[in-house]
Amino acid sequence: MSPRHLVALLGGGFSTDEDGLLDDWLLGHARTSRPKVCFLPTASGDAPGYAEKFLGAFRDRPDCEPSVLHLFDRKLDDVALRAFVLAQDVVYVGGGNTANLLAVWRVHGLDRLLREAHDRGTLLCGISAGANCWARGSHTDSFGPLTHLPDGLGLLPGSVCPHYDSEPGRRHSYRSAVATGALPAGWALDDGTGALFTDGRLTETVARVPGASVYRVVGDGAGGADERALPWRVLPRGRGDAGRRR
Repeated sequence: MSPRHLVALLGGGFSTDEDGLLDDWLLGHARTSRPKVCFLPTASGDAPGYAEKFLGAFRDRPDCEPSVLHLFDRKLDDVALRAFVLAQDVVYVGGGNTANLLAVWRVHGLDRLLREAHDRGTLLCGISAGANCWARGSHTDSFGPLTHLPDGLGLLPGSVCPHYDSEPGRRHSYRSAVATGALPAGWALDDGTGALFTDGRLTETVARVPGASVYRVVGDGAGGADERALPWRVLPRGRGDAGRRR
């Protein structure tokens, strides 16, 4: 049987939340009970503090084996890099600048390796820029003002918008981009939510707290855009019971 192609978009996780609920939910969808989880801090310029925060949150967990892949001070040759990436069960991408992330990945050939890992069943995921990168297009502040970036990896159809409820102007700007066709129809995530895609199809949406939502945003054909909050479940409180479903 061929492996499932999994992508998870996160509106939170270790970098913003103290309860670990979204990370628990995420690891529950990995292909093994103790997955190898690699963090990519590329979008932040490999900020040391960001990598250390990831390791601080994951190194003492009994349910995973964490590591960090740096590209700005790369140590691995092409053969070793490919072997390392393909050995991971989960690739977790941090936030920062989406456009810079994509450019650096392409220079190092990491975009091709992530596609190969995706085809082999590695769960790809991330927050903010780390959610944007997987879709065909995204809504970003990579260039200063909020704008559209129709230049993602395309592992998910459509577009993605993070921080839908928390950053001023996000909702209006993203809806406008979809309405004009600058971005294809897509998904917008409030902070504190998660969305799992299986073989390119949305299969689960969750929230840390009631009221946070994932939205489907589509053009209405008349110069506007419609948004629809998708059904979701609230993750149960308490680490280790956040929905490990295979």
